[in-house]
Amino acid sequence: MSDDTTLRIGVLGAARIAPMAVIRPARAVPEVSVVSVAARDPARARTFAQKQGIPRFHETYDALIQDPEIDAVYNPLPNSLHAEWSIRALRAGKHVLCEKPLASNAEEARQMAAAAVESGLVLIEAFHYRYHPLAARMKQIVDGGELGTIRHLEAHFRVPLLRPGDIRYRYDLAGGATMDVGCYAVNVLRYLAGAEPTVTTAEARLASAQVDRFMRAELRFPDGRTGRIVCSLFSWILFRSRVIVRGDLGELRVDGPFNPQLFHRFKVRVGGSVRSERFPSETTYTHQLRAFAKTVRGQATMATDAEDAVANMRVIDAIYDKAGLKRRGT
Repeated sequence: MSDDTTLRIGVLGAARIAPMAVIRPARAVPEVSVVSVAARDPARARTFAQKQGIPRFHETYDALIQDPEIDAVYNPLPNSLHAEWSIRALRAGKHVLCEKPLASNAEEARQMAAAAVESGLVLIEAFHYRYHPLAARMKQIVDGGELGTIRHLEAHFRVPLLRPGDIRYRYDLAGGATMDVGCYAVNVLRYLAGAEPTVTTAEARLASAQVDRFMRAELRFPDGRTGRIVCSLFSWILFRSRVIVRGDLGELRVDGPFNPQLFHRFKVRVGGSVRSERFPSETTYTHQLRAFAKTVRGQATMATDAEDAVANMRVIDAIYDKAGLKRRGT
């Protein structure tokens, strides 16, 4: 695409996350326009388009991805449908911004990555927090030596999901706490460590057969650093969003790392001194959409590409293995 061409995005599914993730951010990114939506129910697609100010709708997912007036697809479908419809979109000539986790398991993610390579198009996993200045600052501090030699990294993401029938509690749709919020915790530890971990232990508590509502996993990186992720959709701690990195000289503690535009507390403790830092309020999703448009134009390269997504899914698969649960999509 040329620098002055608008990136036209179609949305697969009238998902609750779509307005927050792409529709509202597109109003702040002039080089992007959301031009259509499709849903399983055409009436729902029509209503969604009218409510969100989207000019057109398609009656089927296939009609949307075949539309020559759409350049890219945003895929917020249930996890179990990410691979099928992202691959179809790539083969139809569309770039893809796919919600996380990219797939049900690492093998599906590998197939998606292969389809992106074959098509020569962009496939991005929508870890929006990675494009906010707060994430870059965490990485800068961890890599910069201020904390000394890093010994331990941990990430917590716990939210209350009190609707038992929600798709995130369904195994057939590749649900579970590790898939939903745990994928963030895995991603941020891999990002900050700059290495791929081994899962040493994992403990799950279930909402139903094979579906985790809580997961704690212990990790080890090749150089001996340890890691821990804790995630839940329902537990006695209803909400916690936190990253902790400990070195032999100090500690970084960040509350609200995944949606810092809503709230964040960023503290660095070295010796006897503690300092706080603050970051801009522009949403993570706006940063992500701007980066996606630049990547499609060949002006940038996004870090949460298909290769990174495959690596993230390998860790998630290993967590389920260690917890004695089936991998999603199997």
